[in-house]
Amino acid sequence: MDGEIKGKAIGGRARAESLSPERRKEIAQKAARAKWQLEKESDAILKATHGSPDHPLRIGSIEIPCYVLEDKKRVLMQGAMLTSLDMKQGTAGRGVGDRIEKFLSTKAIKPYAIKYLGDMIINPIKFKTPSGSIAYGYEATILADICDAVLEARKEGKLHYQQEHIAKQCEILVRGFARVGIIALVDEATGYERDKARLELSKILEAFIAKELQPWIKTFDDEYYQELFRLRGLSYPTDTVQRPLYFGILTNDIVYRRLAPGVLDALKKEIGKNSKGRPKSKLFRKLTNDIGYPKLREHLASVITIMKLSEKYHDFLDKLDRIHPRYKDTQLLPFGEYEAKEDTGKGI
Repeated sequence: MDGEIKGKAIGGRARAESLSPERRKEIAQKAARAKWQLEKESDAILKATHGSPDHPLRIGSIEIPCYVLEDKKRVLMQGAMLTSLDMKQGTAGRGVGDRIEKFLSTKAIKPYAIKYLGDMIINPIKFKTPSGSIAYGYEATILADICDAVLEARKEGKLHYQQEHIAKQCEILVRGFARVGIIALVDEATGYERDKARLELSKILEAFIAKELQPWIKTFDDEYYQELFRLRGLSYPTDTVQRPLYFGILTNDIVYRRLAPGVLDALKKEIGKNSKGRPKSKLFRKLTNDIGYPKLREHLASVITIMKLSEKYHDFLDKLDRIHPRYKDTQLLPFGEYEAKEDTGKGI
């Protein structure tokens, strides 16, 4: 017969009927509290606001799913950490965190792991992805810390030969981090900075920054410097090509800060400095022939036109800020402690 109680249910019903009303109420309240506690714990889990498996962090051929959480914390998926470090899963039944923890606790790595990581690796972050699934991850900077620990162990000659492949993988990762920075890479991959930038940062740098130093070509026409001297209230010299040293600071602001996000910093890193603290070469020699250099020439042509339409330097800057605003920069002039209001137009 439909609805007939059978098997263990008979015993369960009999037990329930034998309980006093007070006992039944106590059991019901306990179950309700347990349910409420589970719901509370679920609500307390941080949620990811940015990121998806379709937009991983890419460093060379390495792909690591990453997210930005509602507390602005950047995290890398726990499972992808093994792949990024070229580690094997290990013994069946042991979790990813256990595998990484076991590696960091080996005799060769442990002294350096403690120095960089403390106990962070045994406390992964539990969070909800935008799709609603539960995931575990580590703060993005932990991967860089692991690499530092491994490479320092290798430098001191402590690595086991079976760990050498991990050190090589760490080298690849560290080089990738050095180009832009792990936080910026995660922000770009997840779209966290997409509202503030026209293009994804790594794609911009790849498009603008050349792998090798390009041949020198006269790039900044005399007209540019003639107008810059005029706007600064200085006489244009005809007997020398020497320019005031601070013109380099002005040019960084007028030109390179406005080409594309991150380009000025990347060019400075690529060019480096000599023993006198000056750039080893002209920044434009590290721009790509197909995108970076043509964009520079286009920008310079526009800048010279704006200069010609301006009477004073501040008038020029006002026009330039409207037409070619700086990327991710709120300072009027990049002169350190120097304040724009002190600028007389004739130097720093």
